[in-house]
Amino acid sequence: MQNHVWVDVTMHNISLPPLAIKNPECLGLLHQLDKNKDVWVQHYCIVKDGCLYFYSSIRSTSALGGIYLQGYTVWEQSVNSKRSIIELRPPSEEFKTFYLSAGNAAENKRWITSLKISINKWLPLHQAIQDFMSRPLEETRM
Repeated sequence: MQNHVWVDVTMHNISLPPLAIKNPECLGLLHQLDKNKDVWVQHYCIVKDGCLYFYSSIRSTSALGGIYLQGYTVWEQSVNSKRSIIELRPPSEEFKTFYLSAGNAAENKRWITSLKISINKWLPLHQAIQDFMSRPLEETRM
């Protein structure tokens, strides 16, 4: 697999503490549904450049992991009158669907907006690169 600059940046960001990530698009506490155990696990999360990073706490020295958001869609699901859930649907069934909750409707909306903006930033760039790479060689020479 070819290395891509976004992969390098993401791998670098995963190794950083959460407060060291410059200009995050969104940050704060999210609960993630662990479907295997049917429990909600709290994480400190950061959205940055089309990636959602998960930390065990704000004091963590590195991320537990992250989700490349390219191709994901963001939905709000109402479970009951007290709880709404953020659903991150993958571009294909081979990837995992994630269920998140910020604790209240206003916070969920803030996260949903940030996730959508981050995903939409990535996709046009990705499309521009694909368009550039599909041009005839004569048009891409400097």
